[in-house]
Amino acid sequence: MGKTRALILLFAAVGLCHCRSVTVSRGPLLRVEGQPLSIRCNVSDYEGPSEQNFEWTVTRGTESINVISTFDQTFSDRPLQDRIRSRDISVSQLADNAVELRIQEARVSDSATYHCSTPSTDSIISGNYKADVQLQVVPNSLIVAPDTPNPAVPEGGSIRLLCNVSRSFIEGIYLSLTWSVQKGSSLLEDLLTCGPDLGVAVGDGFTGRYTDGGMRLEMGNGVSHSLVLSGAMPEDGGMYVCSARLWTREQGVWKRIQEKTMEMGEVTVTPTANSLTVVVQDDSTLSAGEPLLLTCSVSVHAELSVELEVTWMLNTSRTLAHLSRDGLRNSSSELVDVRRLGKWDFQLRVHGVEMSDTGLYSCKVSVWVQQMSGRWYQAAEKISDPVRVHVIKQNPDYTVVLNSSANAKFFGDPTELECKVTNVSNLRSGRLGVSWLYRDAVPGDVPVSSRTIASLDENGTLVPGKTYKNRMEAGLITATRAEPSTFRLRLLHTTDADAGEYTCGVTAWIPTRHGNWKKVVERLTPALKVSFANKRPVLGVVARRLREATATGSTFEMSCQANVQNLPPGASFSILVRSEEAVGSPSRKLASLGPETVLQLEDWGEPGRRDGLMLVKTGKREFQFRIQAVQVSDRGFYSCEMKAWTKQAGEDWVEMAKGVSNKVQVAFAHKGPTFGVSISSDTTSVFPWETAKMVCDVSVSGTSPNTDDVAYEMKWILSRLRGSSSQTLLASMDRWGVVHKTPRNDSSDCSLERLGPRRFAMNVHSTQDSDAGDYHCTVTPWIRSPATGIWSKAPDVSSQRVFLNVKFALWDSMKLPLLYGIFASVTVGVFSLVLGLVCAHCCCKTATATPRSRNKLMELEMD
Repeated sequence: MGKTRALILLFAAVGLCHCRSVTVSRGPLLRVEGQPLSIRCNVSDYEGPSEQNFEWTVTRGTESINVISTFDQTFSDRPLQDRIRSRDISVSQLADNAVELRIQEARVSDSATYHCSTPSTDSIISGNYKADVQLQVVPNSLIVAPDTPNPAVPEGGSIRLLCNVSRSFIEGIYLSLTWSVQKGSSLLEDLLTCGPDLGVAVGDGFTGRYTDGGMRLEMGNGVSHSLVLSGAMPEDGGMYVCSARLWTREQGVWKRIQEKTMEMGEVTVTPTANSLTVVVQDDSTLSAGEPLLLTCSVSVHAELSVELEVTWMLNTSRTLAHLSRDGLRNSSSELVDVRRLGKWDFQLRVHGVEMSDTGLYSCKVSVWVQQMSGRWYQAAEKISDPVRVHVIKQNPDYTVVLNSSANAKFFGDPTELECKVTNVSNLRSGRLGVSWLYRDAVPGDVPVSSRTIASLDENGTLVPGKTYKNRMEAGLITATRAEPSTFRLRLLHTTDADAGEYTCGVTAWIPTRHGNWKKVVERLTPALKVSFANKRPVLGVVARRLREATATGSTFEMSCQANVQNLPPGASFSILVRSEEAVGSPSRKLASLGPETVLQLEDWGEPGRRDGLMLVKTGKREFQFRIQAVQVSDRGFYSCEMKAWTKQAGEDWVEMAKGVSNKVQVAFAHKGPTFGVSISSDTTSVFPWETAKMVCDVSVSGTSPNTDDVAYEMKWILSRLRGSSSQTLLASMDRWGVVHKTPRNDSSDCSLERLGPRRFAMNVHSTQDSDAGDYHCTVTPWIRSPATGIWSKAPDVSSQRVFLNVKFALWDSMKLPLLYGIFASVTVGVFSLVLGLVCAHCCCKTATATPRSRNKLMELEMD
């Protein structure tokens, strides 16, 4: 019975696991515009008839389009019906359970998510009836444009097959490039394939040549790629073809999605002929200082590979430079250089020609041919027709104009000067530099020396003047080259010291044949006067009392107004309110408003009273300051400091003027109680590790407030040296009873306790030597107004000082070490004595004396 039940459960599980599965090609799929594509769709594990029907739909964003169906001819949407009738889009039944969606010429608009679905023929709906795949059709950007190779190549030469391939780089698409050759009517033979996986595959029959270096691949700049066949033979002739293919990797397998093949051209390898042509370019005229460039072009046909030896000569007798067939260069001067531009072109370069370089230049070429045995021999030699080089002396010429592109109207405005070079001639490879000069505008004929503001040398390096170095490093003065022939000097904030006359000097530099730069011409512009259009701005500030504080808890209010002169329009103002306890005492910053009207509380450090302070802007140049519920600590003198600011587009605020107002006094009689504090100690001398206790009593005179309307802040302070101003805060208790202790490095500790409404104590536990010193306490009373319920702080009150002495108990500190030492000594002595007795008893034996024979004695006496 149990086995039967198990079999039933097993069959039920198998039946439950039987469900339909629809699958499509794994994506995403990448295809190219204009190329055919196909997407396969399979269904498995289904019930019903063996032949299944399929429907294809696409989704682009939120839009869904019906593409094609295997059973419904009217399924397709109208935009696709023309393509379906033309068989551009079709569906092919590959099997009863498999179809393939085919597109003959893919379009970029075909990019979408393709869904393949099957109508249900199952008795129970289970599994998936729909599968989708993402298709991306990229534009057809593949262009193959090979360069036509040299149609006639001498034997032993090289065939360069340059294939230019360009495409849009898209992630997931890779390129391969194949060079092939067709000889006569035979089939194409692949020479070499590069890619798509960065590998190189050599065609059959060319492996040995590739290994020996007779065929090499030269990868260019990503567009141009060359295959070079060295040591060309007659059998290398034929039609060369370049093929570019695009690939994508699907399910671990490379899939080709596009291919373009272009014929490069017919190449014929001709036998070597002993002919040599040497040509040098036409005559030339140069200015002194310019480089001379002459090119010697050689054409030669040789049966085997050749090397050339080139010699440049002046006036047919003077050898300037020599280049051997091995590439070794030798020149008559370090200013003369010869180099090989290509296989058949050689260039002579003379740096910075002079008048003595005038003459006839010719090129002598020797052709060296390598025989099959490897030996080199000179096969031919020829000298080109001479060309005449004429050197003339001519310096650069130009005109310099200085004008002002931005004038400072007010103090602090920017000033910009522009120095422009026009009518430039004969500069050629030369360079321009600039120097900005300043001198004071002094009336009359009084001589005034000019100062250099900054200069740009021939290398474009900025060199600040000694007087202006700090301003230039701070960015307040900039000297730039706006264009190749335009220079600008900008004063970010013009001051009175900047008013004067400015001059621009432009210098022309030409290169010398030694690699240096030589100054040949300098042009100075007439002086340009810079001055302010308006006078210096002036700012005056007046403070007025609007509401006087008459008692604790009342409101104080004052206004500050600015009187200005010569300020530019659009200026903004900032204000800073200060307070002093007495005239001449250190001031305290209370609140400020910046030029952008942002309120900032400066040294107003009472969090509970932040809402009681207000600073607002009531007019264009007027501000109002208010303190609600003033306290005794608020008495003093109040003043305003105002500043005028301007701001240019894209720059920071610039201060134009500043003014300080008169002082407004806040003074009122304090009618509240008077507080005092005294400190006492149960003992003024303690021993180490004992506890010292100090008590502070607060006394009140005058009208004493109720106990619930007064609270105290306590601070306990230690001065370790008598009369010293250096104090250490030990502990504090705020008016809410929260205790804060300063971290200590000693083993001693302190605790605070409240003994009564106006009685507080501090205990120093486990006192140490560092706890000795003067102790005093400071009390800050807080009084609550019965009418308003607002707490106000009374002035701090400090007690007198009490000195605590920590004694050093000599006997108490030494008795325990002495007792321990005596006990240890006695113990060691007794142990040593017992050990000695035991050793003596166990290790030593008693010897018995043998009595002397009397007979021997008698014998001795008889003798």
